[in-house]
Amino acid sequence: MTAPTTTTVPILMYHSVAVTPDPRVLDLSVHPDHFDAQLDALTEAGYTTMTFSAVRAALAGGQTLPAKPVVLTFDDGYADFHREALPRLVSHGATATLFVTTGWLADAGRHASGRPLDDTLTWEQVGDVDAAGIEIGAHSHSHPQLDQLPDQLLDEELATSRLLLEDRLGHRVTSLAYPYGYSSRRVRRAAEAAGYERAAAVANVAAGPGSDAYAVPRLTVRRSTDTDRFRRIVGQQDLASLFLRERVLTAGFAAVRRSRAAARTWCRLG
Repeated sequence: MTAPTTTTVPILMYHSVAVTPDPRVLDLSVHPDHFDAQLDALTEAGYTTMTFSAVRAALAGGQTLPAKPVVLTFDDGYADFHREALPRLVSHGATATLFVTTGWLADAGRHASGRPLDDTLTWEQVGDVDAAGIEIGAHSHSHPQLDQLPDQLLDEELATSRLLLEDRLGHRVTSLAYPYGYSSRRVRRAAEAAGYERAAAVANVAAGPGSDAYAVPRLTVRRSTDTDRFRRIVGQQDLASLFLRERVLTAGFAAVRRSRAAARTWCRLG
């Protein structure tokens, strides 16, 4: 059974799957047992997991989707993805998309950049994940707020992460997720110019055929997301109410970032 391409698709945003993550990522982590329960809930409800790029291509190109599609995305590239998330995905016959911050990797070496918030994957483990059929996307190189960078640094962040991943994996990498979910029209244009075909934001709404290819919305999964709330999120039940707090905070942060960017532009021109 298939669904028309007018459907909306829940694209979930995870970060860490760990029993005891670093306190700095605790709120955006999920306990492995809870992740198991969430995968069970998807199976029981008849959902089909897809990669970020596959769903976006289907929505954009009018292709047929499964009756109940869902996308699981993971940001940053924490080591627990290989240890905890990947085995559970495999055992459930599920796929996902992992967005990697290349400068954060444990063995980034001379390319190391930024300050990871917890233990991160190695390049070998990224290769393992790729070989397991999980889509690998970029999450910038050093995890900055991209909309606050001048043009040259923005271009370097976007290009470096994609090129490093492509060199290591031996195939194209065409999906991006913005760190913190922050972007702007300038950032989205830069992402397209850097060779990405699609990019994930946050927004906490479901993705549909009309979603901007470079600002595809995702739904946040947190430590506090119990199984009932998870089912409501995936079922797209009253998302406006479920994510009211997040949307208010996002709107406030956006106004602050726009003011900061305008002030920097004024200083450069003044």
